Amino acid sequence: MEINEHLISRLEKLARLQLSDPERTRLASDLQNIVQMLDKLQQLDTTGVAPLVYMNETTNVFRDDTPSEQWTQEQALYNAPKQDGKYFRVPKVITG
Repeated sequence: MEINEHLISRLEKLARLQLSDPERTRLASDLQNIVQMLDKLQQLDTTGVAPLVYMNETTNVFRDDTPSEQWTQEQALYNAPKQDGKYFRVPKVITG
């Protein structure tokens, strides 16, 4: 994979970043190093190696989903930075 100015500009646009020229140069260098590392990994002979499913041998211990202590509405809203006595007040995030 070739790391060029076009790719950097595309990544910058997709990530909504505004990078300076030194930052673009450093990003290109870092990405090139990552690609080189992946190329080295692809050269390894992995025949006979089982795929790794879990990093360690522990397993999840599930518990019953039973209700425990419940808060009243007043308790839940007690430390809320903004509330109207019944609901949390949050900034509008969906416009339509």
